[in-house]
Amino acid sequence: MSKLQVRAFLYQLGCFAILFISFRFIIAAYTGLTGIWVPLTAFVVGTIIGPKFQAVRTKDGEKLFMKWIFVKGIKEIG
Repeated sequence: MSKLQVRAFLYQLGCFAILFISFRFIIAAYTGLTGIWVPLTAFVVGTIIGPKFQAVRTKDGEKLFMKWIFVKGIKEIG
């Protein structure tokens, strides 16, 4: 794995973790769900809403890109 692939994985993991934990507490506090349904729902919502990061080799070298449902198009990251 290249350095940018590791960075993309860590960004993906960090964003998912933040969203999962946030939605887990929000779902537990404001819905009537109990048991396994709270983390399962938080997992699905975090997966859908979380941004997607990917390292791609281009003719200019390897670059890191992000796609998110709240941002139009694909953005290049540093």
